Amino acid sequence: MGDMRAKTDLRFIQPHLALGVSYRLAERIALRGEVDIYRISGKQAGGPIWYNNLSFRSDNPAGYIGLQIDAFRYNDERLLKPYLLGGIGMTRINPKANYQGTWHSLPPLMTEGVAYKRNVRIAVIGVGVSWKHDDRWSFAVELSDNFANSDYLDDVSTNYPNPGGMSELALALSDRRPELTNLPSGYSPQNEPGNQRGNPKVKDSYGFLSFRAEYLLGTQARRAERRKLRCYY
Repeated sequence: MGDMRAKTDLRFIQPHLALGVSYRLAERIALRGEVDIYRISGKQAGGPIWYNNLSFRSDNPAGYIGLQIDAFRYNDERLLKPYLLGGIGMTRINPKANYQGTWHSLPPLMTEGVAYKRNVRIAVIGVGVSWKHDDRWSFAVELSDNFANSDYLDDVSTNYPNPGGMSELALALSDRRPELTNLPSGYSPQNEPGNQRGNPKVKDSYGFLSFRAEYLLGTQARRAERRKLRCYY
């Protein structure tokens, strides 16, 4: 959800892959950490401000650490176990735009005339439900939202810049209205410096729908039993 997304649009669903570990602190609380790589994308074509014609794609790494709070005890025999999660972390943003068949990295071009940070703090909140398959394997479905401390995940935030000192490529990717040939009557063929390009009042966020497979490496009871029997497999 950002300046190129007026509402949730299933056309822009993209994949993500994650690897994580968790350590159970108590029957209903676990410490968990996760690293992942995800893709986000968006375009104004087909939306309410299609006449600005901006678009982007970004493949970003991220990582966070946080807590999972279960509704029921870990050893409860219930089939389904809902939980909440929350955490803090970092992501590195890499917005790119396709221009004349080539993907160009946008941050170095400073399409709004400013240099913004690419390493961004995130806050993660989510809900999930898990079910136990056997003593080792369990599975879960999880929905989470990641709130970024940046409005530049899609390279769009404020206004169209003054073109002075910008390269030809930076100008072309800053204002993509000149590429259109079907503008409504009365619309200028290009945006003027200072025209609104994004909305800096609301920072960007992105969400995950995750299908998770979890493998149990060990429990405190099992570790104590192995020490007692001097068995370390």
